[in-house]
Parts: sequence; structure tokens; C-alpha cells
Amino acid sequence: MSRADAQAAAAARGRECRMEIRRLEREEHIATRSLYEEVFPEDSRSFVDYYYTEKTADNQIYAVYEDGGIQAMLHLNPYTLMVNRTEKSVNYIVAVATRKEYRRRGYMAELLRAALLDMYKEGQAFTFLMPAAEAIYLPHGFRTVYEQEKKLCKDADEICLAAKKAGAEAFPAEAADAGELFQTAEDYLASRYQVYAKRSEAYYLRLLKELSSDGGRLYLFRKNRRITDYCIYDEEYEEKAYEKPKIMVRIVDVRRMLMSVKLKTLTAACFTVTDPIIGENNKCFTITGTEFSGVMLMEGKPENSEGTLTAAALSSLLFGAKGVEDICSEDGVEMSDRLREELKKLVPLSDIFLNEVV
Repeated sequence: MSRADAQAAAAARGRECRMEIRRLEREEHIATRSLYEEVFPEDSRSFVDYYYTEKTADNQIYAVYEDGGIQAMLHLNPYTLMVNRTEKSVNYIVAVATRKEYRRRGYMAELLRAALLDMYKEGQAFTFLMPAAEAIYLPHGFRTVYEQEKKLCKDADEICLAAKKAGAEAFPAEAADAGELFQTAEDYLASRYQVYAKRSEAYYLRLLKELSSDGGRLYLFRKNRRITDYCIYDEEYEEKAYEKPKIMVRIVDVRRMLMSVKLKTLTAACFTVTDPIIGENNKCFTITGTEFSGVMLMEGKPENSEGTLTAAALSSLLFGAKGVEDICSEDGVEMSDRLREELKKLVPLSDIFLNEVV
């Protein structure tokens, strides 16, 4: 090893000794605000005020401490998702940030690892995020499964015209509408989607605050006094109108995730899963069941395995982003012909509605 290499290695070891990753206590959350404002300058002060009043009141924040301060962070914002009509506690990963002079040290990877391992211990089946760039998260097992669709309008006149064309009238939503709104939305979403954030009165009260903090407003379309549709007024409509933010997911607990899907018909499959981050997922699984019984899962014997799937490939398959034949071409995936046919009997969670921002 050259002298320069030795010095670089020593410097890296020194950073490791100084660097600490930990989950912050609730009263420490506010200490991350300066990093948030530095890395996300596009967010208005009023929105950041909202975020650090509302969202950090019940979220988790992981932080990298080095040189006497917080140099990187990752937030886990909790949601109750409906997955095939079953409630699941799932974290939305947001505000992943590293101070400029501390980048390219692997801090984001370490934060993700710490958060994923804790989520596994807490019994979460999967997690999701909205990437600044998909390439950042692909190496960590995240896969794109959804593109957000939002109804945005640039002014009140346009909203009123859209309502009129639908035979309805438009009204700005108020806090008093939250109860009716969540019941209407929940009925609509439950009838059309397999995966979505469960609605509640509290959900919409918080959403109204979120929109207001950034100059936006929710308008309700009413016909014969009943809510029939909605539209969001957004001051930045022109810039956002054609954006379709992507949502990526990552399986956290393979066993819990497999138990969340349904079967088309009699199924019997045995395969091995590999996960470079969550070691407990590295095992052989045997799936049996029918469309009536649902998935029955057991730990399989490695000698009976008919193939290998990475956790990332399994995420794509279970959430309907890719079919069986598509994932077969991915690195680390091998399947017998019989296993391919059996995995096609899984009903993917392809009907997704995850339009949350933070």
C-alpha cells in the first residue's frame, strides 16, 4: 500500500470513529431543520413550518452525527396503508439529505440500512419513497411501481368551469368537510385499489393544513350536495402540471409481504430469496394455497428450492411492476420452468394509489 493510500485509509477509519448514526428522540427532531432548509431550499418557509409542526410530531428521524453536528438524515413518516383490504403500518421514507461537504461517504446507505433493519424488527412488510432520482435507490433494493396522478388547477375560475362541465358546483374544502370527505374517499378507493393510504378525518385535516402551508387549496365538487370529485388549486400549477412523481417500494419482510398477496388458483412453489441488507430475508420459502385459502407459507428446505429471487425482483413482481418473465432476466434471479408457471399464479398488487407528498 502506498503512503497516500495508507493516509486515505487512516482518514476513513478516523471518520468511522467520529461518525455516529442514531434515531433521534422526539424533542431532538427540530435540530434537523437547518439541514432540511439547506438541502431543500425549494420548499417555502411556511411549508417547512408545517412540516416541523405536524409531520415531525409523530415521525422517526435517523441522523448522522459528525464533527459536533447533524450532517445527514432520513425521515420515516408513518402511514396506515390498506393492502388487499388489510391494514398495515408502513413508513414513507422522506427528507433523505446529506450536507454537501459530507456527501460521497456512504452516509445515505448507512441510514437506509439502519432504518430498514429497525422496520424489519417492528414487523413492517414494506416501505416506500418518492425518489429525487431512481438510480440513487436501485442499488438498495427499491423498485418503481407507481406514478402519481394529481388533479391540479391553476385558478378558481378553471376549477369552477371543470365542476360545471361535470354538472356539479365547486366549493373550497373546510375542516368541517373532513368527515364526509374521508368516508366518500375511502369508499371510492376501497372499490378500486389494492394498495392505498387509509383515509380518516385526521388524514384530511392534516392534508388541508399541508396544502394551505404552500399556498394550495382543496376544492370539492358537489352534485345534489354529495361530493362527486375534487381538484387541487396549486400556485405552482404551471411547473407541476406535467410532473408525474414516481413511487418506489422495497420489501422489508419477505414473509409478511408474501402473506399479503392472493392466489389465482392452486399453487405450490419453493424458492430462495436473497437480500443484501436484511439478513433475515435470506431463506427458502414454500408457498402453497388456493384462491380460497390464500397463501400458506412455510420455511422450505434449500434442497427443494426451484430457483432464486432477489428481494428487489420480488418487489417488482408482487407490486405488478414486472411479470415473471421480465424478472427472470435480472441479475441474481434463476427459476425452473415449473417455478415460473407457479409464480404466475400470484395476484400482483398492481392497483396502487399512493399520492402522498410527505
